Formats: sequence, C-alpha cells, structure tokens
Amino acid sequence: MQDVGRLLLVFAVVLALVGGIMVLLGHFGGRHMPGDIVVHRGNFTLYLPIVSSILISLVLTILLNLIFRR
Repeated sequence: MQDVGRLLLVFAVVLALVGGIMVLLGHFGGRHMPGDIVVHRGNFTLYLPIVSSILISLVLTILLNLIFRR
C-alpha cells in the first residue's frame, strides 16, 4: 500500500509542476508553440496543439520510464 501512496505523491508533484509551468508560460506569452495550428474565423477559434501534445507525450514517457524502471 505504501508503493501506491508514493506513486500518487509523485504524480501529484509532476502534475503540479506541469500546471505551474503552463501558468507561467501563459503569463509570458508562451501560449502557442511553433507547429500548433490556430484558426480564427469571426467569433470562432480552433486550436489544435499538435506539437504541444507530442512534446508532453515525450516528457511523460521519459518520466514514467524513469519512475517504473527502479
């Protein structure tokens, strides 16, 4: 049961760090990465975060591999 608690704690810390980074990037104008698709048509905006999704996937894959290989 202790392993599950530690795992949840690690996930909470990682989630808090990612959330903090996203908030900071939003304040400094880092809303969109190059390669993300943004379409503005009148009062409609379509945002497809392709590069952001790939980057987040890579970072999470590396972190989870490091955590679970112990």
